[in-house]
Amino acid sequence: MARTTDGSGIPVPQRLLAAATRLFAERGYDRTSVQEIVEAAGVTKGALYHYFGSKDDLLHEVYARVLRLQQERLDAFADADAPVERRLRDAAADVVVTTIDNLDDASIFFRSMHHLSPEKDKQVRAERRRYHERFRALVEEGQREGVFSTATPADLVVDYHFGSVHHLSTWYRPDGPLTPQQVADHLADLLLRALRP
Repeated sequence: MARTTDGSGIPVPQRLLAAATRLFAERGYDRTSVQEIVEAAGVTKGALYHYFGSKDDLLHEVYARVLRLQQERLDAFADADAPVERRLRDAAADVVVTTIDNLDDASIFFRSMHHLSPEKDKQVRAERRRYHERFRALVEEGQREGVFSTATPADLVVDYHFGSVHHLSTWYRPDGPLTPQQVADHLADLLLRALRP
């Protein structure tokens, strides 16, 4: 049976994900072999297949773990006892910060999504749709309450914001002039200005 942890106490699945993320970011998904992943993680192929059925499953999990975090956080913002404008701004800023904090994961996924099996692709699209629908519900709530303009359909507002989020990996640099929170604040403020009645 595969060891759960190494001498440092890091569980094997986390070691595999960390190695895969680093290698996919450096070399690309299609140029990284299963053997290279297991060597970098210090485990056997048997251990990899014990926790992940395939390299495709690793790619899916790279993205899914970030999306799970973001969904949990969005749900907390959406359910908070605060005005809808505050909840939307907090959610809009948070998705930027959590994307920047996991920039390798996000860039790997958007570069490599086409490598997913049709089943995994369908699953990821459903998970993303759920996130976008919850975010859109905040926009629609504000539009119903008259806090936000109805001039632009909520779907387009959501696509606008997430287009910016999904392109962060193409231009954001940790050593650049803006911190993750500053970028998040600017993008969230742009979103709210676009929604002003």
